[in-house]
Amino acid sequence: MDLLKRKVEADGVVIDEKILKVDGFLNHQIDAKLMHDVGLTFYNQFKDEGVTKVLTIEASGIAPAIMAAMHFDVPCLFAKKAKPSTLTKEAYYADIHSFTKNTTSTVMVSDEFLDKNDRVLIIDDFLANGDASLGLNEIVKQANAETIGVGIVVEKSFQPGRARLEKAGLKVSSLCKVASLSGNKVTFVEEQS
Repeated sequence: MDLLKRKVEADGVVIDEKILKVDGFLNHQIDAKLMHDVGLTFYNQFKDEGVTKVLTIEASGIAPAIMAAMHFDVPCLFAKKAKPSTLTKEAYYADIHSFTKNTTSTVMVSDEFLDKNDRVLIIDDFLANGDASLGLNEIVKQANAETIGVGIVVEKSFQPGRARLEKAGLKVSSLCKVASLSGNKVTFVEEQS
């Protein structure tokens, strides 16, 4: 996605060789038009897969996930990082480590919203080590549902996330692949034509 690459170049801030800050348009302040286009792109990539739910983790993945769900005309479901007092039913749980925050959270999805009939598209804002998507896939498995793919807004290709997801048998689609953050500069993966 050229528009996304241009946004990363113009507004992304390289913190160090492993951290790219994009909170000006993706995960603190949201560029709604860009997220609409991100959702449409994921829809076009996965429209033939029979998606019944779009799943993400709170909070940074919600904007791209809800836009994808809108295009699929299916519910957007997000794994919560804290069990709400209103949860009276059973739930599925997974421990997920955040690369950026260097914390591990136990996330949950109520079993009333995910079951064996669901075909799930996982959406996340970043792919670094793959822990979030692997944890969400574990929740999908607990529900005996099927993950049909993982949509990533920004992939840090120099980290092992994609390899870990593909090793788990997951189809991965990344809209923007960062090759390096060296020298305080974003370098993108050259796409093959």
